[in-house]
This record gives sequence, C-alpha cells and structure tokens, in this order.
Amino acid sequence: MMTDTNEDTDYVERVTVTPAAADVIDQLRAEHGDLLFHQSGGCCDGSAPMCFAVGDFRVGARDVCLGEIHGCKFYMSADQFEYYKNCETIVDVTPGRGASFSLEIPLGLRFMTSSRLYGDDELERVRPVSAA
Repeated sequence: MMTDTNEDTDYVERVTVTPAAADVIDQLRAEHGDLLFHQSGGCCDGSAPMCFAVGDFRVGARDVCLGEIHGCKFYMSADQFEYYKNCETIVDVTPGRGASFSLEIPLGLRFMTSSRLYGDDELERVRPVSAA
C-alpha cells in the first residue's frame, strides 16, 4: 500500500491508496486533469468513493476533507465520517461496473474502499480533517 505523507509532520494518514488505484488515478488525470474523490455514504453506490474532475462536483458544506491520495483531495460526508473517524480509509480499484458517474466506470473498473481500525498509538497522531 502506498501512503502519501507530508515529511514535515508525523501524522498517521486518514486516507491512503494502493498502487493499482494510483495507476488508475494517473490514467484518469491524463485524460481529465485535476481530480477529487468524494464518498457520500448514501444508498447504493453512495458508499463507494467517486472520482470527479475538479469543477465537475460541488463539495458540500458538511463534507470533510480526510487528506489527499496521489495528489487528489478526498472528501467524505460528515455523517459517514462519524463511522470512519477511528479508521484508515484505503482506496483500491477492482474490475466491475458501478452504477455511478465516477470517471473510472468507462474503464470497466470501480474504486472501492476498505478500512482498518487505528491502534491506540496511531489514534494520537491521526491527521485532523479539514472543512470542505
């Protein structure tokens, strides 16, 4: 798993990306420019992360930014973040077609997240979220 870190801090990242997902992000960025991710927690595909070109999706006032993956900001609805606040969110990609407007869908792929609980020693160093 690849993590994007800031060398000036000793934060534990809230969101990370696998090498396979980073490769897809590179491919999408080459075609669409700057990208962002949003995970709403709604029904159906709402709990999957969606990738948009910057400017094609309006981040909500109640969304929080968990950090960046491979140069892309990753937002989550505040309500869903309540469930994820003690977890690392890991973005990966898998074959299949989701029912969303996410940019990877035409590639026959879909982004997905998994999570793992932080250990007690990590919880003290987790990167703070920021407002959207």
